[in-house]
Amino acid sequence: MSSTLTKPDRPTEEQRRAGGNAKLTWRQRRGHWDVKYSPYLYIAPFFLVFAVTGLFPILYTAFISTQDWDLVRNTGSYVGFEHFAWVLQDREFWIALRNTFSIFLFSSVPQIIVATVIAAMLDQNLRAKTFWRMGVLLPYVVAPVAVSLIFSNMFGDKSGLVNTLLGDIGINPILWHTDVIPSHIAIATMVNFRWTGYNALILLAAMQAIPRDLFEAAAIDGAGAMRRFWSVTIPQIRPTMVFVIITSTIGGLQIFDEPRMYDTFGLGGANKQWLTITMYLYNTGWGKFNFGRAAAVAWILFLIIVSISLVNFFLTQRLIASDTVAKKVKPKRVKASKGGK
Repeated sequence: MSSTLTKPDRPTEEQRRAGGNAKLTWRQRRGHWDVKYSPYLYIAPFFLVFAVTGLFPILYTAFISTQDWDLVRNTGSYVGFEHFAWVLQDREFWIALRNTFSIFLFSSVPQIIVATVIAAMLDQNLRAKTFWRMGVLLPYVVAPVAVSLIFSNMFGDKSGLVNTLLGDIGINPILWHTDVIPSHIAIATMVNFRWTGYNALILLAAMQAIPRDLFEAAAIDGAGAMRRFWSVTIPQIRPTMVFVIITSTIGGLQIFDEPRMYDTFGLGGANKQWLTITMYLYNTGWGKFNFGRAAAVAWILFLIIVSISLVNFFLTQRLIASDTVAKKVKPKRVKASKGGK
């Protein structure tokens, strides 16, 4: 006994040409609706969950940022933009902003460069490919708290492993928990340890999608390994690079776990050497119990992230557009030169 799967009836060619004047059967109408509206039903759950867990908290935070919130009665009185003005006049906020951007630069820039190099090496014909690819992802699996505790001891001012190794080669100990820049480098090292392998696998997936014919043609033309990397690999993975840069920007500006666990107090250092904006937000909300100001900090951080992400997006889009124009113009110039001969 055999059974056949039939597709939902769709309007015939004559009915489509006739438009609204043709009479469609119920099955044809249902099949037309299925093709037209079912994709929206499939993606609707994501947007519903995002509206509840993402969009509503953002809007509610905007409301609280304009209120003098009473924690006992869970109500507030309207104060306008007073919380924003207070935050922007607070010296500690600007210190946190400086620290956040410093740690972000020390982490994201080297992270993307090293991840690209690792992805390029993993893209080669290696033995035990799966082993090496899974190996670079292992640091991402380790809990952030464990990473922070291990690295905070490694970068100890007196008895840390890093200072011990530096002393063996004649370099004076570095005050990793006292000075500003060394503390930022230590925290950025934790971030790079966790996220470099993750980004490398994303870039590797993009490199695997590049047609091998392009590399073969470049090799026939006499291009070396470095030339093929810069002229073939990088332009082909540029859209993925945009994604990695934007996600690294968002994560780098929201860094919390690593600086929070860098010492036993979790306050950003004695002189706020490594206090970040998210730590400042946390201390304002749960340390001083001023949720109106904490909501204002959250919205300022949100606007900063959106602004920097848009700048990154437009810059990379312009680079992609310029490459596309160059590829279109170059053949025309070659053709014209041949015609001139």
